[in-house]
Amino acid sequence: MADAFVGTWNIVDTKNFDEYMKAIGVSFATRQVANMTKPTTIISVAGDTVTLRTESTFKNTEISFVLGQEFDETTADDRKVKSLVTLDGGQLVHKQTWDGKETTLVREIKDGKLTLTLTMGTVVSTRIYEKAA
Repeated sequence: MADAFVGTWNIVDTKNFDEYMKAIGVSFATRQVANMTKPTTIISVAGDTVTLRTESTFKNTEISFVLGQEFDETTADDRKVKSLVTLDGGQLVHKQTWDGKETTLVREIKDGKLTLTLTMGTVVSTRIYEKAA
């Protein structure tokens, strides 16, 4: 299951995040603040439920879900989306759809680090997290 992802993860590197936020429609002011934050992601599993909490000086968010079951999500930038998270070949694949648009957030463990790849159309952003001690 998602057990490999369980833990507290601190961001250490990010690439092309501003372009990704532009592509999903995040306002200039929100992008400026979001680009300055260093979020921590906490992933836990209890039974069939996965909880993904993101904490930063900007905003804290938390979603809980069962793999393969669609759910309603309000994103950190206040989009109201339909989300579906699946486990595919060791990757946690999170699809968000809203207003005829779709973005994909793929989490995978590479070399002991959590890599988050965000894709919206042709725009791709990567964010790398290291597990907290």
